[in-house]
Amino acid sequence: MNILGISAYYHDSAACFLRDGQIVAAAQEERFTRKRHDAVFPTHAVRYCLKEAGISVDPLDYVAFYDKPFIKFNRILETHLAFVPKGLPSFIKAIPLWLKQKLWIPDLIEKEIAYKGKVLFPEHHESHAASAYFPSPFKRAAFLTMDGVGEWATSSFGVGADNKIKIISELHFPHSLGLLYSAFTYFTGFKVNSGEYKVMGLAPYGEPKYVQKIYDHLIDLKEDGSFKMNMKYFNYCAGLTMTNGGFEELFDGPARKSESRLTQREMDLARSIQEVTEEIMLRMARHVKKVTGEKYLCLAGGVSLNCVGNGKILKNRIFDELWIQPAAGDAGGALGAAYIAYYHYLNKSLVQKNGRDLQKGSYLGPSYTSEDVKTFLDQHQIPYHFYEVKDLLDQVSDDLAQGKVIGWFQGRMEFGPRSLGARSILGDARSSDMQKRMNLKIKMRESFRPFAPSVLFEKVNEWFELEGESPYMLLVADVKKEKQRQMTQEEEKRWGIDKLNVIRSEIPAVTHVDYSARVQTVHKEDHPRYHGLLSQFYKKTGCPVLINTSFNVRGEPIVESPLDAYRCFMRTEMDTLVLENFIVRKEDHPPFHEDIDWKKVYELD
Repeated sequence: MNILGISAYYHDSAACFLRDGQIVAAAQEERFTRKRHDAVFPTHAVRYCLKEAGISVDPLDYVAFYDKPFIKFNRILETHLAFVPKGLPSFIKAIPLWLKQKLWIPDLIEKEIAYKGKVLFPEHHESHAASAYFPSPFKRAAFLTMDGVGEWATSSFGVGADNKIKIISELHFPHSLGLLYSAFTYFTGFKVNSGEYKVMGLAPYGEPKYVQKIYDHLIDLKEDGSFKMNMKYFNYCAGLTMTNGGFEELFDGPARKSESRLTQREMDLARSIQEVTEEIMLRMARHVKKVTGEKYLCLAGGVSLNCVGNGKILKNRIFDELWIQPAAGDAGGALGAAYIAYYHYLNKSLVQKNGRDLQKGSYLGPSYTSEDVKTFLDQHQIPYHFYEVKDLLDQVSDDLAQGKVIGWFQGRMEFGPRSLGARSILGDARSSDMQKRMNLKIKMRESFRPFAPSVLFEKVNEWFELEGESPYMLLVADVKKEKQRQMTQEEEKRWGIDKLNVIRSEIPAVTHVDYSARVQTVHKEDHPRYHGLLSQFYKKTGCPVLINTSFNVRGEPIVESPLDAYRCFMRTEMDTLVLENFIVRKEDHPPFHEDIDWKKVYELD
């Protein structure tokens, strides 16, 4: 049974191929078009999925689209009617795209990929829930989905058992945890649906001085985690912005302009909304536990990328275990839609689960063989060195131990927003200046942003306060006390960004200012070569931890091909590029010239 799942026309469009209930391939369209968060129909991703599956369109049994466009359209109409005439400008802006494209999904699918068969339309949060439960390691579990908005739902919870999921309750638009967080993302000067993780990273620099204002004026939070928002402070129902003048009066002035200097106010706002979000997530999780009585919890929806909040749910031991869909945002909806077609529409039996999840490390995208890479290097006359795997890992671990920054391109590309050792930039986590160097000279991004660690799974509890695995970098945990360095009295008095330069642990490059880290545990069975590199680095240094950040620069999608990787390598101050079994060193290379100004090509996120 061959099923293609598709998500599109909001942000992060994607495609997924499911064969007999097993994930064969999945990818976001942005990786191919090189437009970050690209929302267009995922033509390239579909072609890749079909190629990986080894079939054409004809043998496809079903295509599943990740939401119900007509119900979503109805919500938009009703919302704008409720705000007439205020909502007229945004209504005029939104409607042409709906009339031209979004209401005619089957016709668009036939036009784009020549598929003429049946198209199924699960609901948006049903797709999220399916993407959380079905690939999880559990045969039954509670699920919780949280995002901006689908058709009407903004959060939902229920139970997955055997081959079915059942939604028990929903929270509806305009009351939305995702949109509340996005409102603060907008107000602190970052891009909505892109910069939310920056707010999360900024939060530890601030103080929670606005928490009570948020509770007093913005939301009426109930014990079960449900809430109502006071819409007199928000503009997203009918306007072209997220917040309004009332919000500005409440939070001491206008919204920060994008790219202007960050002040203590933005840090305090970030800290405050992060604390409120964590409290809502905790109350929701406790309520889900109370209602369902399940041992395990699965999470999906864009809010589930808030790894600090996820870490709090885990730390509070509300459930025995968590599993979070690595493509938790709309891209993962393509996977969930395909699962709904397989299990709900076709009533197929649940595929066998043997303790670990079915996501395959989320290495579900395209790969390139060493022969492909050699052809690419030769065609472009790029100097290189070839190594067998053992020697390759020896060379690269030496470079890392010497403080070099490595572009690491190995195996199948990751599905989801995180680089997990297939398309990564790597560095020595022990280095005290590596965070600043990588942020400003390689990633070209804001200096306050933390880097995440990859750690050998076998060593995680020696370095982090984390029991169990975190293969998708979606849980935050503190660095172990014995690895921390306590601050002096003078250092403890520092404020804001001044906190950044204080060395806090034996792995300062991945230790955030609150001693936390967004951990990825690396498993030999998921990615043997990346595990081998970490093992080799550990043998030489005694440290099983590396910096792992996405292989891109600010505003650019993560690299997909050797050409993407090579361009990114040459545009930045990375020292070494590793493409499968080949090493390209900057010092061997002639000066690099481009006809385009790539900094203008990639719109800042």
